Amino acid sequence: MDIITNRPRRQDRIRGADLDGIHDTRNRYTKEEPLAMSFIVYLSGEIHTEWRAEVQRGAEAAGLDVTFTAPVTDHPASDAAGDHLVKTESQFWRDHQSAKVNAIRTRTLIEKSDLVVVRFGDKYKQWNAAFDAGYCAALGKPYVTLHDTDIVHPLKEVDAAAQAWCTTTDQVVETLKYVLKA
Repeated sequence: MDIITNRPRRQDRIRGADLDGIHDTRNRYTKEEPLAMSFIVYLSGEIHTEWRAEVQRGAEAAGLDVTFTAPVTDHPASDAAGDHLVKTESQFWRDHQSAKVNAIRTRTLIEKSDLVVVRFGDKYKQWNAAFDAGYCAALGKPYVTLHDTDIVHPLKEVDAAAQAWCTTTDQVVETLKYVLKA
């Protein structure tokens, strides 16, 4: 069992795989259904729309075995994450200590995930999402970006390192469906 997610460890959850991660190919020679996998997916980025709920509903409707994790999406709570440490009048130091406390959750959940979906909205600049994408790239963690076509140019480097670029939550679900059930 994984102590963070309270679920069986990834190697225990992949059906049809041996302990070395070699896929069982028996279904190539029989009429068996393809072997399905289970994933932990971290949903990073924009917090002002319902995109996370859309992805979760789509994955559930598709019958995917996915555990979703996310950062704290309550903006005031996230901004106040470090307020218990040191009272400060400086907005810089308040943001600094809250960012460090938030990073404990973010880094842990990204590292424990099998895939990260990074959403960039059109209303606000999500520097934290860009940072999460860069962190994934540095770790070699697969990630998918989700954003509109009008911000392709500013995100060209982020998209270049991603395994896929989606413009809709339905495309994210279809990507998950392929990866988990192919």
